[in-house]
Amino acid sequence: MEGTIIKHNPHWKKRYQNLLKRDILDNVVDKLHLRQIEVVKGIRRSGKTSLLKLLINYLMENHIEPKSILYINFDDPFFAEICCDSKNLYKLLEMSEKITDVKVAYLFLDEIQNVKRWEKFIKTIYDNELIKKIFITGSNASLLDNEYTKLLSGRYLQDEVMPLSYSEILKLYNITNRFELIDKKIQALKLVEEMMLYGSFFEITKEPKYKRELLVNYYETIILKDCVSEHNIRDIKGFKEIAHFFISNATNLYSYNSLAKAIGSNDNTIKQYIEILKDSYLLNELKQYSYKLKEQIKSKKKFYVNDNGLLAQISFNFSKNFGKLFENLVYTELKKQNYQIYFYNKELECDFIVVKEQKVIAMQICYMLNKQNLEREINGLKRLRFDVDKKILLTFDNENITIDDIEVLSFWDYFAKV
Repeated sequence: MEGTIIKHNPHWKKRYQNLLKRDILDNVVDKLHLRQIEVVKGIRRSGKTSLLKLLINYLMENHIEPKSILYINFDDPFFAEICCDSKNLYKLLEMSEKITDVKVAYLFLDEIQNVKRWEKFIKTIYDNELIKKIFITGSNASLLDNEYTKLLSGRYLQDEVMPLSYSEILKLYNITNRFELIDKKIQALKLVEEMMLYGSFFEITKEPKYKRELLVNYYETIILKDCVSEHNIRDIKGFKEIAHFFISNATNLYSYNSLAKAIGSNDNTIKQYIEILKDSYLLNELKQYSYKLKEQIKSKKKFYVNDNGLLAQISFNFSKNFGKLFENLVYTELKKQNYQIYFYNKELECDFIVVKEQKVIAMQICYMLNKQNLEREINGLKRLRFDVDKKILLTFDNENITIDDIEVLSFWDYFAKV
């Protein structure tokens, strides 16, 4: 056990190397002075562990004793026995302090959902002020939603980590200002294409050859660990088939009843499986934009996949639908920028209505804009019957122009943030 703890904490000897600074880091660092538990959630392999390592480096750079920082990843099967009872977590603290002869001040617990009744342990050490700051991560959105986590009410702050944003990928390839963006436009466009087809998990972005194989492995792990195992699903084959059907129909309008009929199931099972897939961060469900909550609930909805690689490589398609892939990619970038995202489909259609800081933007998505489809694409924006602060027609690579009050912008320019 002592040897495993030492292996989990290489920072006791030296800083972590070769880490990409994530945009979310500054936000988490700003909250370090607060006592509240920092909860980091997000889809598996999105970079939660890397974020913790960046935080550990930051603490060390600010003169925190490295051996006062304890990191444990509960995905390690070596800790399976400890995970059966949260009381065993005290042993980890005791062992760390015995090994280092330094009191633990900063505690990092990765994939905490693997520990049974972990909430009781966290509440106790928080209330007793045994640790200066506690960080926990989990791969399920419902990490803090069960009856036991009510014990932590008022004691935590939370952030969500997603795969790399387009601006982060540009930095990865040393495109860090507008001059470089324009000068290396061909490369910038190539990176958008790569994101459309393979998404933006860090490991996938850097892998030259086995991208699809890795993505299939990610998908299977999410389905089996974060869906089937976490929610005790018995009909594994049936669940897998329904999950595959949902992903293959991403960006399409649906009702629970229409889905149930299409796959020979019932409304309750459909709703339950959708919630499970949302909980794993695999899918998200967008609602109709409306000022009336009742209308949002009753209207048809849309699925979007939280990483394009999982959509492009897992969904059933005889050929790649670049319009669909591009629309989903725009959704993921908007989500990474913390927009509230809706769609509009009543007397006319608008792909996204996004809201942030009380600003409302209507956004139409068109992969390839030309003379034949221009009028159709801008009509949905022109005929909106409610006020918005901005109207945008977003394309893959059209020249930035303005048509009346509609801005025609390209993805690579709009999301670059350089």
